[in-house]
Amino acid sequence: MSSPLILFPDKTAILPPVYFGSIDYYATMAAYENVVIDRNWRFDKRKKFTHRCTIADTHGLLQLTVPIEKPFKSRVNAWNNIKVSTHGEWWNVHRVALESAYGRTPFFEFYIDRFLPFFKHREKDNNNEFLMDLDCNIDVVIRNILGIESKISYSTENLPNIAEDIKDYRSNEFTHITPVEYYQVRQATHGFIPNLSILDLIFNMGPESPLILKKMQQ
Repeated sequence: MSSPLILFPDKTAILPPVYFGSIDYYATMAAYENVVIDRNWRFDKRKKFTHRCTIADTHGLLQLTVPIEKPFKSRVNAWNNIKVSTHGEWWNVHRVALESAYGRTPFFEFYIDRFLPFFKHREKDNNNEFLMDLDCNIDVVIRNILGIESKISYSTENLPNIAEDIKDYRSNEFTHITPVEYYQVRQATHGFIPNLSILDLIFNMGPESPLILKKMQQ
């Protein structure tokens, strides 16, 4: 039996690679039986969502950015060729920020160990040397937590013309998704904040997260 989150069993969605993608990103992913992550998308420094996520801390919105190495100017680069930089020991910054923002949420201690391997010293992490490897490896953990059963494939070549049965979401815009309010640990202070990183949903709602994704699809 297919997942109740799947709304389009005969269609395919093309999604961009993301760093701890937004909640509406995963609500969209979960709706499709087949999903293609376009790792070979042409590099564009304006596409910050490939290496940036947004969480909510004690002061409100906080953006966490993975620094990347500047690509060679002598050729046209795809995101698949972009390496993660060690500038500023960002992995420590992100880990501490998550601990500060979500340390008191109901499910932080239950899930954080699954993400800590991505916040170790980068010079010793050859498995995530490239940004696309980091993004895709994180995505596998998130899909496992959320129970997303979409069939995921990764494109490393230029994609052909988009067919009618394929929906292209590489702009990372999901206007078809309706925000659904859920418990947030600092809601009394900041009010409900929609469309944060999926980490916000996971740490606050834990195993009820798929129920929120389902409501957002409706």
